[in-house]
Formats: sequence, C-alpha cells, structure tokens
Amino acid sequence: MKNFFKKEPVLCISALCAAASMLLVPPSYAYLAYIDWKVLGLLFCLMAVVAGVQACGLFDVLAQKLLRGCGGLCKLRLMLVLLPFFTSMLITNDVALITFVPFAIAVLGAVGRRDQYIPVIVLQTVAANLGSMALPVGNPQSLFLYTKSGMGMGEYFGVLGLYVALSLIGVVALALAVKETPIEVSFDRTETLKEKKLLGVYAVLFLLAMLVVLRVLDYRMVTLIVLAALLVFDRKTLGKVDYMLLLTFICFFIFSGNLGGMESVKAMLTGLLQKNAVLTSALASQVISNVPAAVLLSAFTSDLRGLLIGTNLGGMGTIIASLASLISFKYYLRAEGASAGKYMLHFTLVNVVGLALLLAVALVLA
Repeated sequence: MKNFFKKEPVLCISALCAAASMLLVPPSYAYLAYIDWKVLGLLFCLMAVVAGVQACGLFDVLAQKLLRGCGGLCKLRLMLVLLPFFTSMLITNDVALITFVPFAIAVLGAVGRRDQYIPVIVLQTVAANLGSMALPVGNPQSLFLYTKSGMGMGEYFGVLGLYVALSLIGVVALALAVKETPIEVSFDRTETLKEKKLLGVYAVLFLLAMLVVLRVLDYRMVTLIVLAALLVFDRKTLGKVDYMLLLTFICFFIFSGNLGGMESVKAMLTGLLQKNAVLTSALASQVISNVPAAVLLSAFTSDLRGLLIGTNLGGMGTIIASLASLISFKYYLRAEGASAGKYMLHFTLVNVVGLALLLAVALVLA
C-alpha cells in the first residue's frame, strides 16, 4: 500500500476525498449522474492516440527539429510554454497537456536540463488552463456557460478577451525569467518516423476525437471506434493508457457531486453568489474544480458572465482547481528525479499569485 501511494498519490487522495463525502451522502444510483462520461471517454481516446503517436516516434522527430533551431534556454522555454497556450484554444487544455508535457520532458531531458522540468511543466499547465479560455471549445466550463447563456462570440470575447491578453503577457514574462544559457545538442542518429501507416490511423482517430470536442460526433461512437482500431492495429497501446488517471477523475466527480447534493452547501452558495459571482465561483473551483463548479453554481445565479470569468480564472490555484492540472502532475511524477513536494510547492506559488493578480483585475473591473 505504501508503494502504491508513492506511485499514485493523486489517485489515493482523490479516493479518500470521495470516501469521506460518502459518509455525508450515502452511495446511490445518483452517483452515476455525477460522472461526466463524455470527459472520460474523450480522455481515454486522447491518451490512447497520444501514446500511439509517441510510439511511432513523432515526438522524437519533433524534438530534434525543435532543438536544432533553438540556441538558448530562454527560447526553448518560451516555445514549450506557448505551444499549449495557443493549441489549447482549439484542442482543449486537457489535450494540450497530454500532448506537450511528455514532449517537454523529452526535450529537456535530451539537452540535459532536467532542472527545468518543474518550472516548465508548471508554466505549461498555467498556459493551457488560461489559453483555453480564449474560445468556448477550449474547455468544458466555457462551452457549458457559453451555450447556457446564449451569448454570441463577440460578447464572449468581450468578457474574457482582456484576461487572455494579460495571461499571455504573464506566461511569456515567466518563461523568459531565467538566465540565458546556450544549448548545444548533438544526436548519435537522426530519428525517423516508425510505422507511418499506423501514424495515419492515429491521425484519423485524433481528428475524430476533435470532432467530439466540437460536438459534431457522439463521444460513445468515437470511443468504440478508437477501441476497435486499437484492437485491430495496435493492441500494445491499450496497455499504455493511464487508467489510474481515469479512476482519479471518477473519484473527483463523486466528491464534487456529493458536495453539490448537500442542501446546506446549496444554501450557502446561493447567498455567496448574490454577493459576488466571480469571487465565489473562483473560490469554489479551488475545492471542487472549475467544471463541476460551473455546472453546480449556474443553477443558483443568473450572472453567467461572472461565472464564466470566475471558473476560468479559478482554474488556477490548487492542483484540483482544473482537473487538467492533474495530467501534468501525473506525467511529471514519471520523469527521472521527480519530487512531488517540490513540484507542489512551485505549482502552488505560481498559481496562487497568478490567481490573486487576475482576480484583483476582475474585482476592480466589477
């Protein structure tokens, strides 16, 4: 059990939270409604596709191309941070982190800068969580509130555009806040793509997953297609999917669902939302994460613009404020020389300061 906790600390903590909430809200069939099956299905598809693409050598090829054109640490950090910031706008923060955190670990390891694992991965996480709010499809809470409110794209940009711009300035400044040192990389051999036909299959599967994100295709159909494709073309990749991460998400869904089912909690939230929806939703996100917070709080206020700001900014802060942050943490823990304590300290410091600054702007504007 001790070894399992060391290997899967996030899962163990989430399971304890879920178990504690069950003492207040006894288990029932209602638990099934807590779980966002679409998120789980899409996450499975994306993890499988990324694992398959990585096995085909695409990340190794990209890493070599990137490093050959990068002469300094500042430029390297900036490139690794901006990739998830901009791509998360279209492929969601979860997908951006699933794709680029392993890539960053591979690149930094190749240049012998493992000391940059923590600052770069933390910045990638912040960049993905904040960059994703630029478009409604960037994250689940934005899409939910955008649809529920009936606002147009112009109004959406009017609500969040300033925060996207400030976030970009902030992550660029932090990425460049390091002593510039030259980076010299030599390779024993040039990496090439393996299994090009299989890479084509994964490209199609990735496109299907993106169509689920854009709500063009049903996630259940695409999940079955991905599972069937893996069984036919690449069964080994099924074993590379992080099923413990999926179980972690389930535990947090149960925990947040049980909190939302308590009448005393509901009454308290209604009163708080009347005072300040932005601050309340941002703080609630720290405990139950921003996606459940958006769904839960939208039933108790008409200030959906405030919820949109609060839940997006509230993705910063604690490690569970945005469940996408758990993805980065999980990948980091697998890296050579990983230290969960150092990561959490750095993550919390950057996120709490960033959240405080952005909330200060939001409260001044309000």
